[in-house]
Amino acid sequence: MDTQTLGRLGEDTAARLLISRGFRILHRNLRIGHAEIDLVAENDAFLVFAEVKTRRQIPGFPSPFGIPAEAVDAKKQAMLIRAAEAYLAEHAPDKFFRIDVIEVYADPHSADYRVLDVRHFENAVRKNGKFSSKPPKKSHI
Repeated sequence: MDTQTLGRLGEDTAARLLISRGFRILHRNLRIGHAEIDLVAENDAFLVFAEVKTRRQIPGFPSPFGIPAEAVDAKKQAMLIRAAEAYLAEHAPDKFFRIDVIEVYADPHSADYRVLDVRHFENAVRKNGKFSSKPPKKSHI
């Protein structure tokens, strides 16, 4: 499975997770200027901009690349904030929003990289540039 297919698997999994929590998916791979937002979802209360990170690794085992969410570095966080603010200014200026990070762990030992675990960090990216360290909500799909 190539990285593009693996990425789609992760985004499909993350979309199902958000839908199961009462959200409607508005956009996938939304381009705003040079930025891309993996998923934009909404419920009655607010919008969620989700960055999805999918890795072929066993959850909880050390990896030279760290956990998937660690790939959302300061530069990526700043880009997500700018893109979310641009989207809100044009489409939903009065909506509350948050930027989430969703980790998807795919089995590196199976031919189809079946999903082993999903970890959802709500409100993980904040304007102060610090990644939320609160424990993720775990969901098994």
